[in-house]
Amino acid sequence: MIGRPVAWLGRAVSGDWNGLHLAVNVFIATTLLWLLLRTWADLNPIWAISSMVAASDPVVKQAAKTFRGRIVNSLVGSAVGMLVLVVGGPSDWKLPLAMAAAIIVSSYVVRQPTMFRQAPITAAIVIAAGLEKHSKLSGVELGVRRVGEVLLGCVVGVLVSWAMAKLWPAPQASKPGG
Repeated sequence: MIGRPVAWLGRAVSGDWNGLHLAVNVFIATTLLWLLLRTWADLNPIWAISSMVAASDPVVKQAAKTFRGRIVNSLVGSAVGMLVLVVGGPSDWKLPLAMAAAIIVSSYVVRQPTMFRQAPITAAIVIAAGLEKHSKLSGVELGVRRVGEVLLGCVVGVLVSWAMAKLWPAPQASKPGG
């Protein structure tokens, strides 16, 4: 009885178990973030969960590379977003200005190409918090909290990827012709 589903699963994945590994990693990390943020901190975990998915990978080396790029570019976007939020007046131009500035800083100053799109995304998260609250101080506070949630999601994603690689290593992809 158990042999049939296992045989079907083997045929379905055709030797590529990375999707199943990623699904398990995401399931575990989502559960951890949900419990941590929703149950214990009474926060909506969606920012952390979406960030965790981007930082998760069954191949730990790739997860670490993505983690580094995501952290660096999140910090760039956060700094640019905070600067524009605090310095800028009441203007609808804050959002496109902060996003464009974050791309310029990430591309030409920091030069962290992995996950460079994270910089404008994070700047948008910070600016949106300010626009939502209609107050610089409240916007900065909410922006910092959301960026913290994004960074927490990154950390949980890479830690779960690392732990699962130790507990259940993903098979190495076979090389073509070999």
